[in-house]
Amino acid sequence: MSGYIVAALALLAALVVAAIERWRTARTMKRLDAMLCAAMDGHFLEQHFDESRLSALESRMSRYLAASALSAQNIQEQRDQISALVSDISHQTKTPVANLQLYAQLLHEQPLTEQGQDCAQAISCQAAKLQALIDALVKTSRLETGILALHPQAGAVAPVVARAVAQYAPRAAQKRVTLNASAVQGEALFDAKWTEEALCNLLDNAVKYTPAGGHVTVEVRNYELFCAIRVCDTGPGISEAEQAKIFQRFYRAPGVYQDEGVGIGLYLTRQIAQKQGGYVKVESTPGEGSCFSLFLSRA
Repeated sequence: MSGYIVAALALLAALVVAAIERWRTARTMKRLDAMLCAAMDGHFLEQHFDESRLSALESRMSRYLAASALSAQNIQEQRDQISALVSDISHQTKTPVANLQLYAQLLHEQPLTEQGQDCAQAISCQAAKLQALIDALVKTSRLETGILALHPQAGAVAPVVARAVAQYAPRAAQKRVTLNASAVQGEALFDAKWTEEALCNLLDNAVKYTPAGGHVTVEVRNYELFCAIRVCDTGPGISEAEQAKIFQRFYRAPGVYQDEGVGIGLYLTRQIAQKQGGYVKVESTPGEGSCFSLFLSRA
């Protein structure tokens, strides 16, 4: 009889130990979950956790999350400093660049030699390029740091396409490139101002790299979840190896390195697309042209 009692007591003790261990495990998992939730929300603070009550695993997790939070804070501070620096540079260079453009225009009006006219034209072009670079840097910096927020609203994409095409029609005609926009009906959620900026970047590249006699077409394709604005050209095309790089900031393909531009337009376009729940896709074959699609969410 005593043997049964001992066995029962042993079983009971085992059950109690198992229950205690399960409770400890559940408590540890609950605290780990609280740490991770706080870290994901950006509210993790190491002092919120008493190490004397934590297991070894919890202690290591706490130190790791504290280091990650500090690293994220440092990255954000660096981004803020870069944004402030870019803004300062933009402010300080505004007057000098404007003066360069003014004096270049005054030189054009003077009786200069042919070589002097060429120099004045070069000064004007370089000043315009510098201003475009500064403007692009400021826009990109403010988008990345959240200073400028996009406000997507439901609407038709046709007006945005029309305005962007109208801006580049004169340049295309001057270069003898045919620019057509057809089948541009569709609706999506987008920020009209910034979406027009993104589309203009795609049109700028299409007209720039399409040779005289070529074609640039703009169309809209409607899918279940997205509305895609496609800009297709008959330019030189982009190799598969280059397609993964062209959306990087300041990247210039070797074949177009000497052409006008600073390599930030496609990067800015991708940032704009991502900020409003969309994306950019490129389809291209060397020698056959390229198609860039700006996908805008419909929901």
